[in-house]
Amino acid sequence: PRGPADRHPPGPPPGPAPQAPARTRRRRPRVGRVLLALLALWLVFLVATPIWAWTQVGRVDAMPSGERPGDQPGTTYLVVGSDSRAGLSDEERRRLGTGSNEGDRTDTIMLLHTGSGSPVVVSFPRDSNVELPDGSTSKINAVYSRGGGGDDGARLLVETVERNTGVRIDHYAEIGMGGVAGVVDAVGGIEVCPDDPIKDDAAHIDLEAGCQEVDGVTALGYSRSRCSKNGPPECPFTASDLDRVQNQREVVAAVGSKAASPWNVVLPWRYVALNVAATSFVAVDEQTNVVEAGRMALALRAIGGGADNCTVPLTSSSAESWDTERADLLFAAIASDEPDQITDDICTQNGLRP
Repeated sequence: PRGPADRHPPGPPPGPAPQAPARTRRRRPRVGRVLLALLALWLVFLVATPIWAWTQVGRVDAMPSGERPGDQPGTTYLVVGSDSRAGLSDEERRRLGTGSNEGDRTDTIMLLHTGSGSPVVVSFPRDSNVELPDGSTSKINAVYSRGGGGDDGARLLVETVERNTGVRIDHYAEIGMGGVAGVVDAVGGIEVCPDDPIKDDAAHIDLEAGCQEVDGVTALGYSRSRCSKNGPPECPFTASDLDRVQNQREVVAAVGSKAASPWNVVLPWRYVALNVAATSFVAVDEQTNVVEAGRMALALRAIGGGADNCTVPLTSSSAESWDTERADLLFAAIASDEPDQITDDICTQNGLRP
């Protein structure tokens, strides 16, 4: 006979059939999204900061009208360091040791040419006598002031340099004293290597001989001082102007070298400080755009190595009179963009015959 088990065989209890578990969508890890977002923000920061800083750059109507040298191959910049105190407070003037002189002079004047070969840098000693467009003569550092400063002074300086060199100026850049100190501090200081001790109370410097790290105030004083190597505190200002020219080039080269450090990009506060400092006390001609300014900065870096560093050929260490024979050869090579024609006897560090 059949039992209950035979009538109800074992098996799962009646009910709905089981369903397969739902498949979960794989999501990209959140860490990856965060990193991509941070990278995008960083790139925006790197691009936006110099663009914003560029809007702070002053503009100068520096290109003269009338008869000028014709178009020439390559690009030539006139870079000047103005001793204008405009924009500096009384406290900043005391800190930088600029004094209160209101006359605007350009104690640093450099011709920078880029083209088919290595960049060429020509420094003009401040006491060089040059002929002005009206036929009169003047020390070159006073030309800007004689023009009344500002746009008029810049145009007169450009026209005078073109008249005396035959080289057409394509772009003009003017740097105030506060800008020099600010850029040096923004890159964390620079190294200078005076051959002899320099003491100049007015410029706030007291340097030993040999290489040493300096801040912005000291670097500015080093590039401006004309004290003798072992001068007393009152400073008789007997150092050669040619020494001063070389000190200025040394500061520019050191700034360019430090500015190229990757830390100035990696550290955002230093990146911002460098961009702000580099544009706060700078004025350029109206034709100069951010690309041209970048090219000029790269060329100035070459002063520390790779460029032909020259001083206008001179007849004596007084730096008042040019050696016209050698100067004509130097400027002709620049005007024709033939740097290979610039020989060691026409391009020297101090302008004197080797």
